[in-house]
Amino acid sequence: MINFNGTITEDANILAGNRAFLYGDSVFETVKILDGKVLFLEDHYFRLMSAMRIVRMEIPMNFTMEYFEEQILSTAASENFSGSCRTRISVYRKEGGFYLPKDNNVSFLITVLPLEDSVYRIEKDQYEVELYKDFIVTKHLLSTIKSSNRMINITGSIFADENGYDNCLLINDEKNVIEALNGNLFMLMGTKLITPPISEGCLNGVMRKQILALAKKIDTIEVAEEPISPFDLQKADELFITNVVRGIQPITKYRKKEYGVGLAKDLLLRLNAQIRLG
Repeated sequence: MINFNGTITEDANILAGNRAFLYGDSVFETVKILDGKVLFLEDHYFRLMSAMRIVRMEIPMNFTMEYFEEQILSTAASENFSGSCRTRISVYRKEGGFYLPKDNNVSFLITVLPLEDSVYRIEKDQYEVELYKDFIVTKHLLSTIKSSNRMINITGSIFADENGYDNCLLINDEKNVIEALNGNLFMLMGTKLITPPISEGCLNGVMRKQILALAKKIDTIEVAEEPISPFDLQKADELFITNVVRGIQPITKYRKKEYGVGLAKDLLLRLNAQIRLG
């Protein structure tokens, strides 16, 4: 018997024994599908495999990259989505046990949502952020993977909404700025493009990898992975956020500082061109 919303019932509830729900014992990938193709498929697949190994999940023998792709595309096809869509695959240990699971075998769940835009575009012309300091991100390996424990991102999003900000920037235990609530952070200082290294505790983003590669092809830009302090934000020429679903979102204001968007727009054009060629 379980109590579900005040009703004692024998009906099986999918959440009652689900370890992702009970303990956050889950990792996930969010991918973008464009015209029947999973963008950056190999990067997503290997990041998911790495996350499963880090949290000591058993990887099924049939969970190949081809199987991963097939399951994602067949789910999208079942919804009759054309053009672009957002797909999330969550992998969690099967029910049983408490903190110590009975075994490390896994199940997965895939969900799909349509997206309005087929190519990447800048979502908002005016985009203001603030530091989120209620909680910090600890510098360790678990911080770099996409697990279902996103409480900092949730409370930070509520803080941003309540205070009229579009997003917040997160800090680590050394008080360095590491990322936004929904993506990696890049900062342009003169001709130097900087993003925090993974060792700072930021997500090992798939779009982060793409933008680093694209920026390195621009002769006039020096690319570096270095820590970013809150003081650096005030001196920057540009700030922007990257993730796979939205691509690049320039930050136009942080406190009293306003920023340009030139490099972000250039990189967005290069990103869309790369996708079309791919």
